[in-house]
Amino acid sequence: MILINNVSCPLHTDFSKTEFISAKALKVNEKNIISASLFRKSVDARKKDNVHFCCSFLVEAQNEDRNLKRNKNAKKYIPTQFIFPKLGFTPQTRPVIIGFGPAGMFAALTLARAGARPIIFERGADVDTRTAAIEEFFKTGILNEESNVQFGEGGAGTFSDGKLNTGITDIRCREVLKEFVLCGADEKILTDAKPHIGTDVLKTVVKSLREKIISLGGEIRFCSKVQSIEISDGKIIAVYVNNEKVPCENVIIATGHSARDTFEMLKEKGAGMVRKPFAAGVRIEHLQADINKALYGDFASHPALSAADYKLSAHLENGRGVYTFCMCPGGEVINASSEKNGVAVNGMSYNARNGINSNSAVLVNVNPEDIEGDDVLSGCYWQRDIEQKALRLSGGFVPAQTVGSLCFGEENKIGKVTPTVKPKAVMCDLQEIFPSFITESIKEGLKIFDRKIAGFADSQAILTAPETRSSSPVRIVRGEDLQSVTIKGLYPCGEGAGYAGGIMSAAVDGIKCAEAIISKLKDEKKV
Repeated sequence: MILINNVSCPLHTDFSKTEFISAKALKVNEKNIISASLFRKSVDARKKDNVHFCCSFLVEAQNEDRNLKRNKNAKKYIPTQFIFPKLGFTPQTRPVIIGFGPAGMFAALTLARAGARPIIFERGADVDTRTAAIEEFFKTGILNEESNVQFGEGGAGTFSDGKLNTGITDIRCREVLKEFVLCGADEKILTDAKPHIGTDVLKTVVKSLREKIISLGGEIRFCSKVQSIEISDGKIIAVYVNNEKVPCENVIIATGHSARDTFEMLKEKGAGMVRKPFAAGVRIEHLQADINKALYGDFASHPALSAADYKLSAHLENGRGVYTFCMCPGGEVINASSEKNGVAVNGMSYNARNGINSNSAVLVNVNPEDIEGDDVLSGCYWQRDIEQKALRLSGGFVPAQTVGSLCFGEENKIGKVTPTVKPKAVMCDLQEIFPSFITESIKEGLKIFDRKIAGFADSQAILTAPETRSSSPVRIVRGEDLQSVTIKGLYPCGEGAGYAGGIMSAAVDGIKCAEAIISKLKDEKKV
């Protein structure tokens, strides 16, 4: 098999004719191509007068060695596949997973496939019940603190853009994508350079994953909050859920980064934790048509192109980093609060990405030394303080400000861009929420980004705040065996534990923690 890279394809390309395209790329007769398939596709919009697809194709051809020598963009393709481990016996004590987001789901799937019959405790509700609670919150502002955008089946990622691109290069990534396809996602996520699912499709996918885990012997208990853990001789021996004691010896804790009460419980129980850098900032909304025009030029309305996205970063003169995160083309800003006395925002989009606005986070790095005190959870408390200020400033809603008002001293008045957040946005001065290093960095960053994408600092673009839940401010320290360095049998996992930064990396970390438990159980069986 040959992998041909850097194949330039016009936007009107018919990708059902992969043999013809591959033959042309290899400069051979199409009769020499035995089979061909699209391997990867991305949009190249560096030149606005020549927007096209940049593709890779997987090809089986005659005289492959000769073709490899003739084409510098072709290389031998050696397929690799991750094999999920098998246990071979049923453990006496079932492993426990706390949290049913991406990390918890794929940890559960891996353990269930191995025959370990895991029990999963999720503090929130199943995705349908959870969706109803979230819709009620968006309409009325009445928040369910246990089942919301942060907590419930699928985790925070279910109510996001469902991005699946990642910076990690792990063999398990492909298996995660394949599992999503088997559970209802579009097959194009296997070939798109920037795959996404969308919150509407993710709801179906997570339900299918749940049913698969149950069919393999797993058990999932919703509305089941883990209140405490019991430790004996430095090992975990039980968890307490809804006032019930559940004996266990191996626990994956994959609660996400908003489970502050769980962090506090683990701190009290002596789990080794350290402060880590995180980020805070705002959501920015533009008209999607303006972003499309800025990135695609005259090709903006081409039917082969989906809504344009971007990823920007800058290192500022003040030493701070500012960057965009979780860009949601054609999406909306959502109220992602999980505590009644605070407000936090995030971005969400549906599979079609056909909303009138685009949005992304504009974040500023926050270092542990930026926060007073030496409490390991001081970052959590700093986030909470920002969120509470925001709620007070907006009178119980979501604070917003135009770029023109924040950056250029203009009137803080809604223009062509209408805020999408529900129940409603209230125009405020965001400088009253954040410390000055955040707002000053955002101002400088927006002006730099405007030089990269024309109109990014449009005066009528809307800023909504605060975006405080992009990453965990703590890390639950684990060793090479992935167990807590202070509590044996406890496996810190995913974003909340400080070991992932998105759906894909969290899912992969879930698989790794499950593998570690399987390996441990096998070793104990030998003894």
